[in-house]
Amino acid sequence: MSDVTLQIGGRAYTVACAAGEEQHVAALGRTIAEKVEQMGTGHSEARQLLFAALLLADELHEARGNRAPAGMTAPDRSADQLDAIADRLEKIALSLEA
Repeated sequence: MSDVTLQIGGRAYTVACAAGEEQHVAALGRTIAEKVEQMGTGHSEARQLLFAALLLADELHEARGNRAPAGMTAPDRSADQLDAIADRLEKIALSLEA
């Protein structure tokens, strides 16, 4: 295991990753940092991370071609995914603020 320190929203976050994955994790961190910068400074750290994650999830959804599982429309799937991501990020943000 290796540690990588990510600079996001003016804060340093150290995360563990598999050996050899350091550059990939650092690049992911830079992508998140760019999205957080787009949000500006008018939001809490938790809200910035939430919005960054939502923007990235939307980009991923578009890149995947809006595919939806059988019986579910793409908008339904997107809403469900975004809700799950928002819930998870809110929990993470609350733990970071503690």
